[in-house]
Amino acid sequence: MDAFWKFAKPMLRMRWHLLVGLFFALLSAGGVGAGIAALGPTLDILLEPDSGGLRTFVQEQLAKHDGGGLFSMLSAAQIDWLPTDPFKSIVLIMGVLAGLTILGAFSNFMHQYIAYTVVHTTIARVRRRAYGQVLQLPLKTIVSEGPVDAISRIVNDTESLAAGFVAMLSKAVAHILKGVVALLVAFITNWQLALVALVVMPILGVIIRKLGKRIRRASGRALSSRADLYRAATEALQGMRVVKVHTTERYEAGRFGRINKEVLRQHMKVRTARALAGPLAEMITMFALGGLTIVAAKFILDGTLEKSEFITVLAALGLAGASIKPLSGLVNDIQQSGAGADRLNRLLSAEPEPGHEQRLPKLARHQTSITFDDVRVIYPGATTPAVDGVSLTINHAETVAFVGPNGSGKTTLLSMIPRLFDPDDGRVLIDGTDIARVRVRSLRKQIGVVTQEVVLFKGTIAQNIAYGNRHATREQIEQAARDARAMEFIEKLDEGLDTPVGEQGLTMSGGQRQRLAIARAILRDPAILILDEATSMIDAHSEKLINEVLGNFCKDRTSLIVAHRLSTVLNADRIVVLDAGRIIDQGTHHELLDRCPIYAQLARHQLMDASGGQMG
Repeated sequence: MDAFWKFAKPMLRMRWHLLVGLFFALLSAGGVGAGIAALGPTLDILLEPDSGGLRTFVQEQLAKHDGGGLFSMLSAAQIDWLPTDPFKSIVLIMGVLAGLTILGAFSNFMHQYIAYTVVHTTIARVRRRAYGQVLQLPLKTIVSEGPVDAISRIVNDTESLAAGFVAMLSKAVAHILKGVVALLVAFITNWQLALVALVVMPILGVIIRKLGKRIRRASGRALSSRADLYRAATEALQGMRVVKVHTTERYEAGRFGRINKEVLRQHMKVRTARALAGPLAEMITMFALGGLTIVAAKFILDGTLEKSEFITVLAALGLAGASIKPLSGLVNDIQQSGAGADRLNRLLSAEPEPGHEQRLPKLARHQTSITFDDVRVIYPGATTPAVDGVSLTINHAETVAFVGPNGSGKTTLLSMIPRLFDPDDGRVLIDGTDIARVRVRSLRKQIGVVTQEVVLFKGTIAQNIAYGNRHATREQIEQAARDARAMEFIEKLDEGLDTPVGEQGLTMSGGQRQRLAIARAILRDPAILILDEATSMIDAHSEKLINEVLGNFCKDRTSLIVAHRLSTVLNADRIVVLDAGRIIDQGTHHELLDRCPIYAQLARHQLMDASGGQMG
């Protein structure tokens, strides 16, 4: 539970809210205690109508306790003001209780209101920290563990933590204070009887602790299973087109069902422990009250205990027991949220992406060369490197195309330039500076990236083009769209650049999404342009227009292209051939056709010409 208390500690920032909430909780509990304390005089007056009313009862209690007890705070004048008539005494007692009930209800409302305010404010801060941490994690971590697990921790685990905070700050505090006040009334009324009842407290504590540990372990496994459930649903629904055309609806339903059964199994383990806690606490409490009644009966028959005292103590202990019964469930809620706290703590303790330290120098704008110095990358769980000992120098303003079979390491190699992946061995240098020794933001600000898989965000077309460049003017956004030949379809839309983009841009064709991504890169005005099969989803006519734009745009910029089309290869200054993470050869198209069998095979079977055919 260390992680739970670690996350609970920031609630102390709102200490004034906590103090005011505690004050109202005390007021509410005090009203309940006063109601129990009023039971004694009410019973005495009702059972003995000739007793002399409330004034006589108070005087007798003061004499019995040598001036002490519950009524010692009253002055002589106040005691003389009390009625002697039994009916008026009952009316006065009920009137005071009515006022205390209203005050208690208002105090309870204020306590709950403040508690929820503190909890939800704290959880919002935790959620923001968790999301910020995920954004700062290395891409390799996200790729290996999956983004859905991170989303589950941000959403599901924070909700679980919030439930624990509510149980602790709102419900548990109220029940504990009411139980303490009730016990206090019982001790003041008759401490011997109250002491007998406390024997059960250690037994209840052991039971709650044992069951709480079991609930926490099962809850942790249930949260992990829910993350798998969320992942399966997200994958299937986002890939709905693939699911339908491959008629795998039954397979996906079965996969979801198997994970759902595991979630159910873990929740059933929690069910047993939670269901057992309440009845056990209730049973032990009833046994304790039964034993207490036997002891009290002996005292009453011996004439050493008044009936009203026994009923008052019994009522007080009954209220204390009623407070303990739900308390066992609340402790289980806190234990259950401890599993979510552990998962959140592991996320927040993960090593962030390097390169964001303010002490690091900024990288000057690229103007001489990019060098891969014997770099090697291996993904977690892989047995062979994705990039294995690559050394390569690229001059400024040079256009270099990278070709190779699938899985040859093209994308991984280029991903090291913006430090999406860091090499496990070797270095990447820009203008002779190791990029691991500069501030990563200064590096990425001068890089434009367009990939085959275009990512569009919820918002307008203009907002998507200006993503990462929020200070761009409307004119700059429109010009970038024109340069990318995107205005051809944007101008046909009713709202133009202000047209909302559907989720993941699914309302647009692949070519339209690709042109928006190219417009985004153009607006960024990068010194280094990385195109990862960027024109692979664009028709031949659009590709020809875009190649003209890129031809002008790439002047005085270093362009690195994962090639898919023959036209891209032919326009490159140099072609680098990779296979199994290594550079096999490099040169021009005609040079490689003559001397590199792998390139010749790629040219014949994979590199398409502008018309969509293959190189013969």
